[in-house]
Amino acid sequence: MAAVASVPSPVTQLLKRADLIFTGGLFLTVLLLIMPIPPVLLDTFLALNIGLSLLVLLAIIYVKDPPEFSGFPTLLLALTLFRLALNISTTRQVLVNGYAGQVIEAFGHFVIQGNYIVGAVVFLILVVINFVVITKGAGRIAEVSARFTLDALPGKQMAIDAELNAGIIDEVTATARRVKVQKEADFYGAMDGASKFVRGDAIAGIIITLVNVVGGFAIGVLQMGLSLTESLSKFTLLSIGDGLVSQIPALILSVGAGLLVTRASDNQNLGTQLAGQLFRYPRAMKICSGMMVCFAIMPGMPMLPFLILAGISGFLAKILQQQETETGHAHGAEAAAAHAKANPGAKGTDGKAAPATGAAAPAASTPGSAEDVRKLIEIDIFAIEIGYGLLGLADAKSGGELLARVTGVRKGLAREKGIVVPPVSVRDNLELEPNDYRFLLRGKAVARGSLMPGRWLAMNVSGSKVRLKGVPTREPVFNLEATWIDESEKKTAELNGFTVVDPASVLITHLSETLKSSAHHLLGRQEVQLLVDHLKQSQPALIAELLPDLVTLGIIQRVFQNLLRENVPILNQPLILEGIADFASLSKNPDDLSELVRRRLGLYFVPEYECRPGVVRAVTLDPRFEQWLSTKVHRSPTEVGLALDPATARHLIEQITARTSDLIAQGQPPVMVVSTEIRLPLKRFFESSFPRVAVIAFQELPAATEIENAGIIVPPVHIARTDVPLKAAA
Repeated sequence: MAAVASVPSPVTQLLKRADLIFTGGLFLTVLLLIMPIPPVLLDTFLALNIGLSLLVLLAIIYVKDPPEFSGFPTLLLALTLFRLALNISTTRQVLVNGYAGQVIEAFGHFVIQGNYIVGAVVFLILVVINFVVITKGAGRIAEVSARFTLDALPGKQMAIDAELNAGIIDEVTATARRVKVQKEADFYGAMDGASKFVRGDAIAGIIITLVNVVGGFAIGVLQMGLSLTESLSKFTLLSIGDGLVSQIPALILSVGAGLLVTRASDNQNLGTQLAGQLFRYPRAMKICSGMMVCFAIMPGMPMLPFLILAGISGFLAKILQQQETETGHAHGAEAAAAHAKANPGAKGTDGKAAPATGAAAPAASTPGSAEDVRKLIEIDIFAIEIGYGLLGLADAKSGGELLARVTGVRKGLAREKGIVVPPVSVRDNLELEPNDYRFLLRGKAVARGSLMPGRWLAMNVSGSKVRLKGVPTREPVFNLEATWIDESEKKTAELNGFTVVDPASVLITHLSETLKSSAHHLLGRQEVQLLVDHLKQSQPALIAELLPDLVTLGIIQRVFQNLLRENVPILNQPLILEGIADFASLSKNPDDLSELVRRRLGLYFVPEYECRPGVVRAVTLDPRFEQWLSTKVHRSPTEVGLALDPATARHLIEQITARTSDLIAQGQPPVMVVSTEIRLPLKRFFESSFPRVAVIAFQELPAATEIENAGIIVPPVHIARTDVPLKAAA
């Protein structure tokens, strides 16, 4: 079997020459326009036309995502041209020979029973259905979809960039998503134009058929010597048969185009998607069954068909309801079992202790009991707990991507911050509300949120005045105004400037920001030792000089933690360790070493706060106030801070709030630039109130960087009245 499978089949070899086949088909179509074709070949080409139309329709049914069939507009144009070329060839045969093959003959005599009046009526009905109903509706949908897709394109691109910057996705995934968004825009734009082909084809079919009837009637009477009745019957039947042969494939393609543009991306083929949505509600099936019974007992109605339909609907409703009940019990039992397994002896949701499943033997007599006790006292460094309503997000079998995306966040932080985040545990917690989640840092809850599975979170990032239909809420990371919306409201939200994300992305974004803010807590001695061991392979001289003579591993850890605490990456570890080695003779205090190292790293982290290249827009302190604050710096062997009276502290916080709010409102990072003496004490003083405000020292700015003043924090009245002399340097 393996040997047979390795040999390419003739079909495979043929498909490898698909470009030549397509080119040959187009050339053949051109030949049909100018060369007479014998009836036998015409029959073959007409059958091929019908077969290709059916193949396209079936392919559309099994397409899972409409942009997957991006070649449909081009294929539609090619098939339309092929059909029109066949129309010309059949017209030539009908008018010259009065015969155009068995296919047209069959349509003229068998399909419409030899009655050209019936044939004319059927032909006109087909044209009306194709042109007025299907083509016009599909064209309108394609036009609206193209407009909405193109209008939403910038928002989707921004959402992808935001997820990339947040570390939720990597560069490869971002590129793939950008390509998908672009393909979607190209597809709907092309479908908008392709609908015009079908409309023009329908009009051309009517005109060609009328010309055939009139021309054939004239030829039959004037050239063939037929009577008026014979000529009208013969050529009208052939012309209408020719029109039907053309219009049926055209109708099939129009239906295919309509199906394609009305499909919603659901990663399923059309049959599975419709069945899953149509038969989802047993109650609706029961009501339908009752209505069928009502129709059956109405006077004059045939009872048997309606009763059969009522019985089928009732039977399906019963089966579906049983499946729904069994599925619900299974999910509940699975969640309870998983919780009992992960938390033996834990309390149930009613607050009572869960019953024991067996008598516990003494710990000393049970093999491996010491190991079990150790596991019980171990605490995950970082964990995610979710309610049972969010279990689908973590179930890879049902399409949940949470675990894979958590891994992506860890990789993103490693690339962005230089820290290896330990494995993140994901588990369910029945004590949480069904749709709630929380993040635990060494067993302590540090953040929490709530999601609505099956909906989308629309965030009002552009200040739109449009009110969406849904459940109002706040985005958990940046506290933005947001709304949980249904799929039907998604395009409206994107069109009005809302950023729309799925529930998993909300949780992952929250996780990413929480890990960034907690990065210094995640870096323990062991993690630092791993970093040093890795660096020893490429920088042996540096590590040999640094450890153990100049500093200890704990000092290096504290320096790394201080940098991460203020969102300074530790990617450039050789430069950081070289700075520690250079300044360790001056001080062994981690805070002092961190401040000295920051001056060398300014070239790398300051550009993150630039409003434009080479310019930092920042808040500064009044020189007299800054000098007064320097006299209030309090230092101890382990800590540094500001010793301020309540009035001054309140004034300083109010001033920082007012000045940095202006920067945030302008979409710029909130930055303060101060002198080196008070940088760290000032940051530690208001860190809990303004964790996102960056404080940079003048000495940390690269030489070419300019400061654009965004406001000056003035001293309070009781300090301004005192005559504080300025230092000469000020």
